[in-house]
Amino acid sequence: MPALYLTEDDVRDVVDMETAIDTVEDAFRRLADGTANNVARRRAFAPGIVLHSMSAAAEYLGLLGWKNYTTCKTGARFHVAIYNATTGEMTALIEADYLGQMRTGAASGVATSYMARPDAKTVGLFGTGKQARTQLKAVCSVRRIERVEVYGRDDERRRKFAEEMTEFCATEVVPVHSPNEAAAEKDIIITATTSKAPVFDGKVFDEGTHLNVVGSNFLGKAEIDLTTVQRADRIVCDSIEACQLEAGDFVESLEDGLTDWQLMHELSDVVAGRKTGRAVPEDVTLFKSVGLAIEDVALAAITVERATEAGLGSELPF
Repeated sequence: MPALYLTEDDVRDVVDMETAIDTVEDAFRRLADGTANNVARRRAFAPGIVLHSMSAAAEYLGLLGWKNYTTCKTGARFHVAIYNATTGEMTALIEADYLGQMRTGAASGVATSYMARPDAKTVGLFGTGKQARTQLKAVCSVRRIERVEVYGRDDERRRKFAEEMTEFCATEVVPVHSPNEAAAEKDIIITATTSKAPVFDGKVFDEGTHLNVVGSNFLGKAEIDLTTVQRADRIVCDSIEACQLEAGDFVESLEDGLTDWQLMHELSDVVAGRKTGRAVPEDVTLFKSVGLAIEDVALAAITVERATEAGLGSELPF
């Protein structure tokens, strides 16, 4: 049977955030029970360009797959492929920029549902790009958010973002003029930026805050400071192995002895009930995401299923 090729538009037509959250939550549950496994990202460097590669096996879906993407001056190009686990045949090749945005947002949605206070209603958001959109949409899908304050360095862009997201998330989103204003007195903080340095002062947020820290997946980049890590009562990673390779947010804290990998947990264990995401309302909880291929493979599977039902996509000659 020929493999199916799906474009970005095809993916947008069939993937919604609620489905993405349910799909990614199940993927983490399957990581916990051993019917899925994930291979952390590796990178190949050449002058002016980087190839990023990651893969996963989803026994519970009867699929294996990979995500590859390039980054260079002209932008980034993402593809996900999935294979039949019995025959080894490629079943689909997918343009995966939007798919990646959705699965990253969904992972934070899953973490928020297990780690944020049930009564959380205010959000401080850092970033005004594509990832920030799906991060906020996911959080608004699992909590009754009443107000969002967003900070980005470009005043015009953050104003436009706030206007668009107010409609997209059906909640009040307002731009603010300083980073610490966005972080102070919030139930949930989201960082989805390209910053190489901490974006707010870890002294300003309240007890009981939950943080989704997703922007950095390089050891040389950190969106949060030492104080933030030190104040976190519970730190949960999408994958400790992957974070050891890529979570620049923890490098200085680990070197200074302010935290230790043994004190952190994996989201799969929280979803499976082996670990607790939040013990008491006053806990500061932190979810660190670098992105996993199992999320891409799982979401690709439901995307292909729905696209096939809708008659979308085109056949490849193999």
